[in-house]
Amino acid sequence: MPFITIFTPTFNRCNLIDNLYQSLLKQISKNFEWLVVDDGSTDNTENYFNSLIKKENPFPIHYIKQQNGGKHRAINNGIKQAKGDLFFIVDSDDTLTPNAIEKIIEWSKTLDCSKKWAGFSGLRGFSKEINVGQYNKASFIDAKNTERQQYHLEGDKAEIYFTEILRKYPFPEFIGENFISEEVVWNAIANDGFYLRWFNEIIYICEYLENGLTKDKSRNRRNPQGTLCWAKGQLNSFPKNIRKRILAIGEYSNAVSHSKSLKQIASDLNTSFFNVIISKTILNMYLPLFHFFSRNKP
Repeated sequence: MPFITIFTPTFNRCNLIDNLYQSLLKQISKNFEWLVVDDGSTDNTENYFNSLIKKENPFPIHYIKQQNGGKHRAINNGIKQAKGDLFFIVDSDDTLTPNAIEKIIEWSKTLDCSKKWAGFSGLRGFSKEINVGQYNKASFIDAKNTERQQYHLEGDKAEIYFTEILRKYPFPEFIGENFISEEVVWNAIANDGFYLRWFNEIIYICEYLENGLTKDKSRNRRNPQGTLCWAKGQLNSFPKNIRKRILAIGEYSNAVSHSKSLKQIASDLNTSFFNVIISKTILNMYLPLFHFFSRNKP
């Protein structure tokens, strides 16, 4: 059985996903499976994987095609099918460093047998030398996902979770919606007392595409229930973090302001009418700055 499931949700990325495949072929350790859930692609992705699976590969490749439903549904599907003890989400437009799997195995051996661990995480990088977001100068930090700001760990990271933990925390699915922030699950795990070991090494090389999820400015309006679920989770997880609270209230307010009054929005979030007005005003005045510091990209 593979120790690690590298999980890739994909949608119309046939022109890019071979870069990821080539980086997997270059892995020093091959103790992993590659599980791909195709979220209803209309390009040549299915033919690409049908031909790929026929090759003699140094690791198992499993391809599943589902009706388009969003990345979170693809993750839920993948977690059910995963055979690895560890579950590592690697997007289809990104790649891994050649020693990524080797490093994951090494760091997994540093965890003790206590029940407090949800997994561990390396760094993402724009290259092997330039990291994404913040990093702590210590070789590693043990912290909950909700404690990242105080340890200077904000920004996108390369999280590896225990598969059995993730099976207990499926992403909420709302009819007619195809997006919900991954923070909903990561913070729920943290709120239940689980830690990650954050190690200070780049193992994941990423690129932020203009048509990627992180660039989609209208997704919250199209997914109001998912946005509300995320916003309520942020308010619960960060009761003293003013920046995160303003962002959560303002993002939800902007998502539903065309269909709900400010009083209804305040009721949805169990907050005051005044908080909604202030958060919405501040966020709209400083929206680019808020998003920049929320991602903490250099």
